[in-house]
Amino acid sequence: MALRSDFRLVHPIRVRWGECDAQGIVFNVNYFLYFDVAMTEWLRAIGLSGAQQPEFYTVHAEADFKASAKFDDMVDACARCARLGRTSMTIEAALFRGDTLLTAGRLVYVHARPGTQKKTPLLEDFIARVRAFERSPPGRA
Repeated sequence: MALRSDFRLVHPIRVRWGECDAQGIVFNVNYFLYFDVAMTEWLRAIGLSGAQQPEFYTVHAEADFKASAKFDDMVDACARCARLGRTSMTIEAALFRGDTLLTAGRLVYVHARPGTQKKTPLLEDFIARVRAFERSPPGRA
């Protein structure tokens, strides 16, 4: 089970009413929205923002739901690179309220040639940035 301290990227989010169901609990699909925010912030943290961000597309997404986030909760969306492949990477994402794990996820992103969705090898500069940022740099698959 993931711990909050396992992640270098920790981004606070306040749960908004529109992300919840009628009971005030975050609707399950919105956890993937939080993971996407964490991914964007992770890219920013490794030094790539806006137009500098590589083009990726998601080929796999999964989540394990442990506890519910509720309206107006302050939660932390976390992300780390777990694996670097030749053309893809695996990101582990999690949502915490304090030290309580709410949701753990795994997303696989493929690097694409801009505007084409044709996979292309990860750039060496990108790999170097990831390895410099992560506490336990991911290996190549």
